[in-house]
Amino acid sequence: MSTEQNENETNLIQRLFQAGSHFGFSKSRRHPSVVPFIFGNKQGTDIFDLEQTAAAIAEAKETLAAAGENGKTVLFVGTKEEVSKLVTAAAEAVEMPYVTNRWIGGMLTNFSEIKKRIERLKTLTAEKESGELERKYIKKERVVIGREVDKLEFNFGGIKAMDRTPAMLVVVDPRHDDIAVTEANYLNIPVIAIMSSDCDAKKVKTAIMVNDALTSSVTLALAELSDAYAEGKKKYTPPPPRTTRPARSYDRTRTSGGRTTGPRTTGPRTSGSDARR
Repeated sequence: MSTEQNENETNLIQRLFQAGSHFGFSKSRRHPSVVPFIFGNKQGTDIFDLEQTAAAIAEAKETLAAAGENGKTVLFVGTKEEVSKLVTAAAEAVEMPYVTNRWIGGMLTNFSEIKKRIERLKTLTAEKESGELERKYIKKERVVIGREVDKLEFNFGGIKAMDRTPAMLVVVDPRHDDIAVTEANYLNIPVIAIMSSDCDAKKVKTAIMVNDALTSSVTLALAELSDAYAEGKKKYTPPPPRTTRPARSYDRTRTSGGRTTGPRTTGPRTSGSDARR
């Protein structure tokens, strides 16, 4: 490891400490899988090893930078009330989809059906903006449709631009959003988790152990990850649009026997006697 990398890691550890990221939950709430990440215990509260946390953040940043450079979609998830606004801001900063209100079951494993609801939301929103709803429906019907739009926006507003399942998930508190992690594992989608000592570290690819109930701690971790993705995204070069080759046209005739002959001739026909001459 170079001197610059050592300085960056030391600086990150200091910022994590200042943000209070080293505090976990009480020992009674500790999940057995997080024992290797525990530095010690103070007055019944677990203390994280911030050197391991900094190393996990560095690993996650490399992964996200590579995803950004390849133009892959990363879905940010955090439906816990304390972190939902932070997750939304981090995702919007890098123009990535997010789920911060409610995780709908099947959002990954049954995405074909979820996509239909997204298309319904897009259609109703477009009709509302163009004034078509005013022309097509009476006031009572528009009220009902308005409620439907609000509900669809609440559930799917953050993933309107997601046309396929994501390549990766960034989850804040995987214990709270366990269904999202379970669906990602079922589809072999890697999960980067910002988590505390009450979560199962074996369910995620990269476990970033911080205080996931503290705003300053989550903000710092999300900023590191989103900035890494943004840096990688700057190097992304969109593939050139595909050009379709024009189909060849053949002038073929079909005989009564079903066989295909060659192209028709446009010259004058000759009789059998003329040919023999």
